[in-house]
Amino acid sequence: MTPDLTFLIVLTISVTILGLSKGGFAGIGMVSTPLVAAFSDPLMAVALMLPIMLVQDVVAVYLYRFEFEKSLLIKMIPGGLLGVLAAYLLASSVPEWVIKAALGAVSLLFSIWQAVLMARGMPEIPAKPRHDTLLGVAAGAAGGFASAIAHAGSPPFQIYVMPKHLRKEIYVGTSVMFFAALNLMKLPSFVALGFFNSETLHLSLFFIPLAVASSWAGSRLVRYVDPRAFNLIITLILFFVSFVLIWQAYVDAIA
Repeated sequence: MTPDLTFLIVLTISVTILGLSKGGFAGIGMVSTPLVAAFSDPLMAVALMLPIMLVQDVVAVYLYRFEFEKSLLIKMIPGGLLGVLAAYLLASSVPEWVIKAALGAVSLLFSIWQAVLMARGMPEIPAKPRHDTLLGVAAGAAGGFASAIAHAGSPPFQIYVMPKHLRKEIYVGTSVMFFAALNLMKLPSFVALGFFNSETLHLSLFFIPLAVASSWAGSRLVRYVDPRAFNLIITLILFFVSFVLIWQAYVDAIA
């Protein structure tokens, strides 16, 4: 694989956005894999992004090592493992166009969800609703499955965690710890499924310095940049990319 200039530009933008997400703009990283997938096949996009994510996780975990909600992670991480295992069992039998369609659909729903949140705000729920542990495990499982299929685990996490109105730093830190755990869980299954090859690994390695720098920058910029305005831009990009992915999946399915 010899990436062209357009693909390298797209990958640079995606890695930067993902790093900013890891550094403090939690949730915006959802656009990274769909954006890469729109210019390549979805399995290649997933394979390219995971090594970069793992490096960014090291930086982010260090930055937020004292700021996270342990009680939520205790509920969500076991569910995440179940979701990753389910994705592994299904991945070998799912055509690429189905993965692209699923990624596009999840991206579209997430962008709509983000737009609703920005317009109306998150509705209040009881601090400790009934069956909260079950909800946490279910959200973790859904996040683990979507993350293992297409690095798209943000919606279940946000739906479960955002109504709890955590302090911003605790929310970001909890997100960092949860997805760092998921990414480590995904690594063995990705290896077993043969997602990696020397070309994708070399390309991922090339972007490691940008991955580290953008994660660090995110932890600094989040103090000065209006997250709502930034999230609006990213949501609009994701909304457009989701339609591109759905159209590509349709074309592939009828071909």
